[in-house]
Amino acid sequence: MLNFLFSAWRAGLRSRSIQAVLVLGVLLMGVAYLAAQFTFRQAQTVAMDVGFSGLRISLILFALFWVQELFGREIERRSVMFALTYPLPRSQYVLGRYLGIVLLLGLSALLLGMLLWLVVLLTRGLFEQVFPIHLGTAYWLTVVGLWVDAAVVAAFAFWFTSLSTVPMLPMALGLAFAIGGKSLGAVIEYLSQADIGQAMLALKPLIDAIQWALPDLSRLDWRVSPMYALPMDTAAMGWSVVMAAAYAGVMVTLAVWSFRRRQFH
Repeated sequence: MLNFLFSAWRAGLRSRSIQAVLVLGVLLMGVAYLAAQFTFRQAQTVAMDVGFSGLRISLILFALFWVQELFGREIERRSVMFALTYPLPRSQYVLGRYLGIVLLLGLSALLLGMLLWLVVLLTRGLFEQVFPIHLGTAYWLTVVGLWVDAAVVAAFAFWFTSLSTVPMLPMALGLAFAIGGKSLGAVIEYLSQADIGQAMLALKPLIDAIQWALPDLSRLDWRVSPMYALPMDTAAMGWSVVMAAAYAGVMVTLAVWSFRRRQFH
């Protein structure tokens, strides 16, 4: 499995298509800096907020591109047959590839997180911050949460890649999954309000059913703590990570099950 992990690591770093996403990430950090220039009192808070959004977008795109490059394209080109000639179970190939992508996402989160940290540090408004920011542990834990978020999206895309015969379908579904998972928490909170109409109340059973199939990825977004120097709810954060790890584990298990039964000709 380690051989597949290291080969995924090397191939991911050499991939040309990822360079475009890296440039996008740098541009999004630039957008965060420019956005902060339109406010006078909370410049660093605005820069951090926009930057975290850009960081998540970049990591999601990284995850989908790497799944396509390191797993989907090998299936499409049948080059996966060379890996399957080794006297090893197919599960080791799938796990090695997935863990390699997770490590690549971790490196990307670290580099972009350092860039955003520098952008926020260099951002200054005309007035002193009303709410101080926190660039210490809370900041880096938020980066970790976004990394876990991207790892869950990668696991979902991995499963669909092991099933799909259409190259771009897992990327499209993975992007829809990332958007839906992020929006689920806000939808549930809105439907929990008492003053919504009967038409919206009719959707509540459907949303309750969706919760069993779609994780609430908004629980992995902890940006409020570093943005306003608030204490972190470590218990809720821990359960969110457990939820994400369990869902990713189920997705990877399904990917292994599908890949074992897939026929390559």
